[in-house]
Amino acid sequence: MLMKSILGIGNALTDILAILPDDSLLKKFHLPKGSMQHVDMETGDEIWKALKNIGVHYVAGGSAANTITCTSIFGMPSGFIGKIGDDELGHLFQSDQEQYGVRSTLLKGKNSSGRSMVFVSGGNSERTFAVYLGAAMELVPEDLKPEMFLGYDYFHIEGYLVQNQDLIRKAVQMAKEAGCIISLDMASYNVVESNGAFLHDIVEKYVDIVFANETEARAFTKFSDPEKSLREISRLCSIATVKVGKQGSIVRCGNEEHFIPPFPAEPIDATGAGDTYAAGFLYAHSLGMPLKVCGEIGSIIAAKVVEVIGTKVDIPRWRDAKIQINRLIAENSGNRG
Repeated sequence: MLMKSILGIGNALTDILAILPDDSLLKKFHLPKGSMQHVDMETGDEIWKALKNIGVHYVAGGSAANTITCTSIFGMPSGFIGKIGDDELGHLFQSDQEQYGVRSTLLKGKNSSGRSMVFVSGGNSERTFAVYLGAAMELVPEDLKPEMFLGYDYFHIEGYLVQNQDLIRKAVQMAKEAGCIISLDMASYNVVESNGAFLHDIVEKYVDIVFANETEARAFTKFSDPEKSLREISRLCSIATVKVGKQGSIVRCGNEEHFIPPFPAEPIDATGAGDTYAAGFLYAHSLGMPLKVCGEIGSIIAAKVVEVIGTKVDIPRWRDAKIQINRLIAENSGNRG
């Protein structure tokens, strides 16, 4: 059976992780502990220089890029569209995607490459973010060409791109014309709050599968009960999923609804859990698995990523996940949904 393919579009960001000996750097750059701040190019460059002296860990990131890297590891032919600067971080992002077998269309922007600087500080490993979007923000509708979408079965978008509504609209139109199943990760409740009408319109007209967490679902539907939110979202698209944190997730398609308990894990860092959940779900969906199994496979791989710092699951955990996932697929191959 030919494996179905997936294309993603999103902010091409590199996560720069640094373990801080104390809070002096946070104070110097006016970064409240535990917050996420957007910074300009000058500040972004200054912070990066300061971090280099401490010793840093680089991981290619960005929500959709994380999902696409993960689908590639699952064996799906995976592509990604983004924009980077012609610099060290841009080359790093590109080589990371190549290493995971992702077919990238990485356009070059004028600004330096986007980065998310992550400071881990204090005894409880609290994380503070300084994000400079840089070249990632320069992706424009004119950059998209119909041939970029040809040959792909799925198209995955991250909600963080919604600030550029024209780009998203053109991307989903092209993906629809190319016959793709379109999935959207809502990304963040404040993105949903400030782009509510636009998101409703896009979901209703183009999107087949929606991934949201509890706060994003509430912002989108105005219902505080996640089950009510789920039903409301599923009226607008084919499949709705709402992740309810430690409780697991709920999935719905038409009148079929399932609660998916979380898989056991020893969480140390929740970064990337939603991105990997989406990858597992879409991989299972591409194999024609029943709805409940799609949610379970998303849950298995999300449980692995919360056990590591950052968004990349290590090899032993991948191996473990694949054993559990292959068992589930084998058990359900007779009753594909």
